[in-house]
Amino acid sequence: MEALKGTGVALVTPFNEDGTVDFEGLTNLVNYVIDGGLDYLVALGTTGEPATMTTAEKDQVLDHIRSTNNGRLPLILGIGGSNTAALVEEFERVDLTGVDAILSASPYYNKPTQEGIYQHYKVLAEHSPLPLILYNVPGRTASNMTAQTTLRLAYDFENIVAMKEASGDLNQVMEIVKRKPEGFILLSGEDALNFPILTCGGEGVISVLANSLPKLTSDVVRFSLKEENEVARNLHYQSLDFINLLFAEGNPAGVKAALKLQGVCGNAVRMPLIKASDDLSESLKKELENL
Repeated sequence: MEALKGTGVALVTPFNEDGTVDFEGLTNLVNYVIDGGLDYLVALGTTGEPATMTTAEKDQVLDHIRSTNNGRLPLILGIGGSNTAALVEEFERVDLTGVDAILSASPYYNKPTQEGIYQHYKVLAEHSPLPLILYNVPGRTASNMTAQTTLRLAYDFENIVAMKEASGDLNQVMEIVKRKPEGFILLSGEDALNFPILTCGGEGVISVLANSLPKLTSDVVRFSLKEENEVARNLHYQSLDFINLLFAEGNPAGVKAALKLQGVCGNAVRMPLIKASDDLSESLKKELENL
């Protein structure tokens, strides 16, 4: 999984104004981020709004991303949820041709104990046909996955290969980096902390920002990994105001507003999300002009 040591993009799913999937916009987006120099694609992560999509739509989106990518970059697929048994069934049902790994968020809403989180991922590891990437995102799941649980899983299962960390807790990040087994990869899952996490020993990012600014995002990662920290820090701070705007009214409303301004795809989201406000779109426009 050396490809994870770089920049991945948590792809949005473009929608038409009538709510249907915008496959033309999806083609534009995939080509846009590949041309921007990213290292791999992540389909149907939480940023892709799979919680509001039917099974058929998710299959169609994966097929379209796979065919548009045409093997140019590694492809990661998001398969996560709060029903462990249903995820095992999903592993068996989905056509994983051309998929290199599975990204699975820690269970949401249930608020399991740390032992419950461990047992959940144990079952997934025992049934997954592909390497697994853990995903800790307490802001969405209402449950933090501790460094101790992450490390336990990393040592116990060879096919658990990485952690996407979006807790915002740098102490937790450093604890994982300090004690992780050789070959286990720590990824930033929070764009505002990409540079700090990389300097703490992270080896890559899975980014929302990279939908809109793929080259800038990947440059921060590449310079950081080469320990050219002054250049990476300057680029990170150049984008920081824009990053904060992207998440000011929720994700992916902000980044879709930016993509519309850039002419890549539309800004439609599915209920219960709503489009970014006109004020936010105007602020994003000004910041894009500054960048």
